[in-house]
Amino acid sequence: MASVLRRPSLMVPHVTVPTVSDLNYEALKKQDIVDAIVFDKDNTLTAPYENKVHPQASCGLEMARCVFGNDRVAILSNSVGSSDDIGYRDAKRVEDDLGIAVIRHQEKKPGGLHEVLHHFSLSDATRICVVGDRILTDIVFGNLHGMFTVHTQKPLQLRRDHWTARMIRPVENVILYGRGGRRSWLFRKNIPDHVYWTEKDPSKLILLAGGGDVTQDKKK
Repeated sequence: MASVLRRPSLMVPHVTVPTVSDLNYEALKKQDIVDAIVFDKDNTLTAPYENKVHPQASCGLEMARCVFGNDRVAILSNSVGSSDDIGYRDAKRVEDDLGIAVIRHQEKKPGGLHEVLHHFSLSDATRICVVGDRILTDIVFGNLHGMFTVHTQKPLQLRRDHWTARMIRPVENVILYGRGGRRSWLFRKNIPDHVYWTEKDPSKLILLAGGGDVTQDKKK
């Protein structure tokens, strides 16, 4: 939190999408922005504390695996795979059900950088994209280390969500996006730079609801 108070811009993602299925993974790869994708789990890929991929996330997860390869897609969660996961039993269940690796880590987000780099055999954190629903964990973690950050703004299921997430998420969204869907001054003035994101146009990385490309639609 001290880092966020000193640098509120750490809360601002490079791209905001409703769900993981609205991110254009092919464009992310084609623009050579990153080499690997790290997903949060609860309310990003699955409903809270469930191991099955949520229907609204299944297309996005499959596309990420197809474009980047299964060994370049993983989960970093503050529940499964963390020090709270005794014997990593839940991590193993999620890996069996979702078909991707869960990164084991001792320090919760926004910590855990060493384990992520080690998992992907990377030395440059800027080659990683972090996708998640929480501003103060997922997005701050990515921005602290120069990663490409994507915020999924639409929770997959609020029922059974952790009580702290239920309390903090509305505050995060108001600070970042303002009220009534209008982006706050913090968001408009502080979209972070990324060393490999040369085009700096979020619309080119967002799919239309029907699965098309935003930029292609503009050209019609």
